[in-house]
Amino acid sequence: MIEAVARATFGAEDAGRVSVAAFDGLVVEAARRHGATMLLRGLRDGTDLDYEMQMAGMNATLAPDVQTVFLPASPGVRHITATLVRQIAAMGGDVTAFVPPGVAERLAAKRR
Repeated sequence: MIEAVARATFGAEDAGRVSVAAFDGLVVEAARRHGATMLLRGLRDGTDLDYEMQMAGMNATLAPDVQTVFLPASPGVRHITATLVRQIAAMGGDVTAFVPPGVAERLAAKRR
């Protein structure tokens, strides 16, 4: 599953150049455990920015050695949210335009 996240996020060619890890607890503690010095956070809109700036400030206080970098979403995907995708899938709708093929398959299997 973790490898699928890397491929879906960064593409098959670049997936091996990044590390994606599942964790419990504080993100900065997970970053330290994995030797990471940077957190990549995606932004869709101003609401995301407000929340993520607060989180980045707290993380910077807890772990000054771990930087947060914001990546703006492409215009074509800014409107997509996990909540809306889950709702569409739960009602039997086609989510293939919003998620990678592997995610669409898992959502369809979950519904069956």
